[in-house]
Amino acid sequence: MTDGNANIREQTSRVVRELMQAMPLSESHVLVVGVSTSEVAGERIGTAGSDSVAAALFAGVMDEQRKYGFHLAFQCCEHLNRALVVRRSTAERFGLTEVTVVPVPKAGGAMASYAFRHLDDAVMVESIAADAGIDIGDTFIGMHLKPVAVPVRPSIRQIGQAHVTMAKTRPKLIGGARAVYVLETE
Repeated sequence: MTDGNANIREQTSRVVRELMQAMPLSESHVLVVGVSTSEVAGERIGTAGSDSVAAALFAGVMDEQRKYGFHLAFQCCEHLNRALVVRRSTAERFGLTEVTVVPVPKAGGAMASYAFRHLDDAVMVESIAADAGIDIGDTFIGMHLKPVAVPVRPSIRQIGQAHVTMAKTRPKLIGGARAVYVLETE
């Protein structure tokens, strides 16, 4: 791994750890990851996909996933309607609808293509309602988050040259003026 890619791996691990501080994720949670490897490399989204950049990003995410056990979903680009790469066990556990397509760099994106080839027993699903998300390169992961997303500000604003945003989710607050949201103890 080149020094640049080693740095990308470490930056990726770092933002995942920071997200874990804001919302600890476990085996009952899903983290959605959207990436433009082109943006990480300093190019316009969709123009310079890179397998080596995808490998560094994937390694950084997997370093943290192994520690905490959360499930992963890697978002494809718009050419595959933002379908997601997940492990078969994730699709089964969360009742996700499997679709038939193989992501490739020009239809799915370099990151999703890499994840599909390197995740154990990878399958494609149409959508998900993830508990948290990391967006590297402004790929717009919001459609795959649970309804109430709360921004999490990372200490580093870029991985490579790509803008980074993160979000955690929380349950909806429902009710009106009389609603109570915390059980008072006596």
